Amino acid sequence: MSQRSQPVYMIGVAAELCSVHPQTLRQYERLGLVTPTRAGKKNRLYSEDDIARVRQIQRLTQDMGVNLAGVEIILRLLDDMSDLQTEYQTRMDDYVREVERFLSEAFRNSNAPVRSGGSIIPAPKVVFQPRAWGAEPKREPDSEEPGEP
Repeated sequence: MSQRSQPVYMIGVAAELCSVHPQTLRQYERLGLVTPTRAGKKNRLYSEDDIARVRQIQRLTQDMGVNLAGVEIILRLLDDMSDLQTEYQTRMDDYVREVERFLSEAFRNSNAPVRSGGSIIPAPKVVFQPRAWGAEPKREPDSEEPGEP
């Protein structure tokens, strides 16, 4: 479990961090917009990820005028996009390893030059991070791109 997903804040503290009433957090939980961890049967514990999600809900409802039904759809789509990006990256990494294995075997008994160290096939990693609307997507810098020193 990452540091951001570690549940540490009681509902009162979480509400204060998000500048909302604790009842608002309870309503978001009832609607399935946020899912705090339960400590026992009554106590809700919120993580940094939960706090960020509540703030995102607040931005959508207050700044953009989206109703809670729309927020639910937007958050589900963002979650689906994140899952798809993770799946894509896993498949891409598997593909690159397979191609590198194939090329290594092909070049093993060949006189063809092979790059030493690092990947035979440089493949960029695309990192999906939910962001403010209209912002540009982030990409990890490629360690070796053609044409760069």
